[in-house]
Amino acid sequence: MRLHSQIWVAAFIRQVQAQGSQAMLTRRGETMAGAIYIKVNMLDGNALLYSPAPALDLNETIDRVWMSEFGDAPRPEPEIDLFLKGQVQFDADIFIVEVEDKEGRHFLGEQLVSLEPKQI
Repeated sequence: MRLHSQIWVAAFIRQVQAQGSQAMLTRRGETMAGAIYIKVNMLDGNALLYSPAPALDLNETIDRVWMSEFGDAPRPEPEIDLFLKGQVQFDADIFIVEVEDKEGRHFLGEQLVSLEPKQI
């Protein structure tokens, strides 16, 4: 059974803080099933963005999986914010969690997947 979004977000924020970084909820979404976006603010004007990965049958023990929205290279923070603004306009029920970490750590561990383009 999947954790409600609000519970997952609260646990994630505590996990980040327990590892010495800061995380805060910047947008509250739909309590039970709102999509969650993780913005990693590198505190130098750049950021990374992690979004929900498409539902894949990767590992039944993992509650949620994430993908890097723009690859591994940090992007200017205003670009990330503009993308998130568009996502909110598309779906007003999303959560946005902002992690402040100079090293760009996402704290998603094995929940982060790399999606390769499918070969046809």
